[in-house]
Amino acid sequence: MTKPIIYITRKIPVELLKPYEDRYDFRMWPESETPVPREILRREAREADGVLCMLTEKIDEAFLSENAHLQIIANMAVGYDNINVEAANRKGIWVTNTPDVLTETTADLTFALLMATARRVTEASDYIKEDRWKNWSPFLLAGSDIHHKTIGIVGMGRIGKAVAKRATGFNMSILYHNRTRKHQAEKEVGVTYVPFETLLDESDYVISLVPLTKETKHLFNEAAFQKMKESAIFINVSRGGTMDEIALYEALQSGEIKAAGLDVFEEEPISSDHPLLKLDNTVCLPHIGSSSMKTRSQMITLCLDNIDAVLQGQQPKTPVRIE
Repeated sequence: MTKPIIYITRKIPVELLKPYEDRYDFRMWPESETPVPREILRREAREADGVLCMLTEKIDEAFLSENAHLQIIANMAVGYDNINVEAANRKGIWVTNTPDVLTETTADLTFALLMATARRVTEASDYIKEDRWKNWSPFLLAGSDIHHKTIGIVGMGRIGKAVAKRATGFNMSILYHNRTRKHQAEKEVGVTYVPFETLLDESDYVISLVPLTKETKHLFNEAAFQKMKESAIFINVSRGGTMDEIALYEALQSGEIKAAGLDVFEEEPISSDHPLLKLDNTVCLPHIGSSSMKTRSQMITLCLDNIDAVLQGQQPKTPVRIE
């Protein structure tokens, strides 16, 4: 009997496939760094029963119409703005994501980026590498304190709550804004709900942890940056589309806000001539929020578990449903 076919859009460790090899025929794009070309993905999907994709793949209505036979698309990410979930739901195709398993790892990176930006860590490292350190001086590369400051978290989901817990260790005042109140987080962590404008006005650190939707696209725009303190630091570890990069660049260059730490960008990847890379007050990372060996392996395994469940006639563990 022919095994169901699963197409994987990026090269992953083959040992992660071993528990499923007796049930499925795995086919895989052989590159780990380069995304699968769309034409090849379309061709491979025609024969597949399920697809394990990355956030780099655009799974739009045209792709779904061509491949309405697919039973599941497992996205190796929490966010799913690369997939037209509504269209997939209409066609009876399951879409899954990978929540929970990356929460703590992404929160670690978020706080690491906050600290690196506030204390000018990468700038200080480059200072030595460029052989510019000649003497100690009292205000050499002086940065911003983190302890006892106010952090404003926009998006109090799992990762937002985990970041808030880390902030308590620095004795920070924690504000948050979310589409709905999170009373449990308020009780457990001591976070305070405020309107978006109040958060911008009062926070020393503004953290974007919202998913990219029609409502959150360019949420952090010119007006938002103008509302922030001149001493404020903006951190984005959600999706690049939640910020207007041109407005952010102008705010950083003019001193409207103090600094920014970014793990995401509007169009990824960015090149070395990107304007934000020219600014000393910006720390840029290549979208590595969940990038630890253990977490990335767990994300892949969750994708495979979801695919296995659906192809065995069961409900997946972490379905995405759009009402």
